[in-house]
Amino acid sequence: MNLSLLIDAISNTKLEALSPLLQKSAIDGITRGDFARWRGLLAKIPKIKASSYEFNDIVKIGSEKDIDSTISANLRKFLREMVPWRKGPFRVFGIDIDSEWRCQMKWQRLQHHITPLRGRKVLDVGSGNGYYSFRMLQDNADLVVGLDPHIPYVVQFWVLKGFLPNTANFVLPYSLEQLPSSLHGFDTVFSMGVIYHRRSPIEHLMQLKHCMAPGGELVLETLFVEGPTGYSLTPEKKYARIANVWFLPTLGTLESWLMRCGFKDIRVINTNSTNQAEQRKTEWMPFESLEDGINSRDNLHTIEGYPAPNRAIILASHIS
Repeated sequence: MNLSLLIDAISNTKLEALSPLLQKSAIDGITRGDFARWRGLLAKIPKIKASSYEFNDIVKIGSEKDIDSTISANLRKFLREMVPWRKGPFRVFGIDIDSEWRCQMKWQRLQHHITPLRGRKVLDVGSGNGYYSFRMLQDNADLVVGLDPHIPYVVQFWVLKGFLPNTANFVLPYSLEQLPSSLHGFDTVFSMGVIYHRRSPIEHLMQLKHCMAPGGELVLETLFVEGPTGYSLTPEKKYARIANVWFLPTLGTLESWLMRCGFKDIRVINTNSTNQAEQRKTEWMPFESLEDGINSRDNLHTIEGYPAPNRAIILASHIS
């Protein structure tokens, strides 16, 4: 996990406050999630430099012509050891990783509505394996920093990053709460599929705001439910078999949360119902997925009886 390029990129900027988190001693001090074992696996990945890349709907890294059949077989084995692959899709030296989420569908919904990313410094909270960070580079972002506390997803990113060591995207094994307060250094901040996992959605929004430069843009993607402003569904135990879903607000409630946190120019740019064309089990994610959380006799409700997943994308500005 070579962070020297990131350290150089943030030198003498507001983001230099991140530097203590990027030191080798800080990374080595992370013990959760069996980090040492995952880093050991990362060290065994074949050292290959990609001859080409495309960061389109399928993020393509290298060509099958870059490696022989033996290396290809070994690489596939290593990549399979990192199941589940939740975000994607990827094609790595000709090996197709068919992820649980077809993330290109979400990116298509927002790509032409957000402020163009050219030259912007971007924070992606809950980035997973960094699929969106590659898409952001394709849209000419100057720098992309992803955060995800789930170690296996971070390691998936660093496997891919190892084949393209000079790209300006990074995923760090930290949560938003671990960042220094009042960074105010990112031009665009993404929080996609995160806020409903937070016990305090207001605190999450304030933390996002504190990361943003004045005039910056928030891209917030979340589950929502129908209902009046002020209402938010709190699942009794699980939502669609997911245990850590705390609040599913209405759109009006979400807008009021954003206003209370000081955001301006709040606008909903997309709503959609999640279906199995977008989220499903695959060879690369063979565990429970959307189909297991939806009532098989009534696809408008989860197995617990709650409304089936609807998602919205909201943009908001931070004006100091």
